[in-house]
Parts: sequence; C-alpha cells; structure tokens
Amino acid sequence: MVSNVLGILIGAEIDRDEGGSGLSGAVEGYLIEGAIRAVVPLVVTFTLGWGVRVLARRAYRAVTGERPL
Repeated sequence: MVSNVLGILIGAEIDRDEGGSGLSGAVEGYLIEGAIRAVVPLVVTFTLGWGVRVLARRAYRAVTGERPL
C-alpha cells in the first residue's frame, strides 16, 4: 500500500508542476508504478537467463574446442 502511495504522490507532483490539478498525474503515477512492477521482474529474469546461456555456451566451447560461427 505504501509503495502505491509513493507512485501516486510522485505522479501528482509531476502533474502539478505541469500546471494540472494533480489528479490525472496521480492516476498516471499509479498505473506506471503497476507497469514497472510487472515489467522489471521479466527483464531481470530474461537478463539472467541470457547470461547463463552465454556462459554455458562458452564453457561448452572451451571443453569441446569448437570455434564460434
């Protein structure tokens, strides 16, 4: 709950700086925070998987002596 409030407050302050009432910014801040919470774990998982794949391929090539294409 507290993290949602943080996104709402940041969005409202950005909207007020642009001359708005802050309500639409609060809604945007809430939605953007939700999107970030959904996307960041996927990006981290993809990055770790890619790193493991690269290291496994290097280890395989080191053992078998294959040259990359």
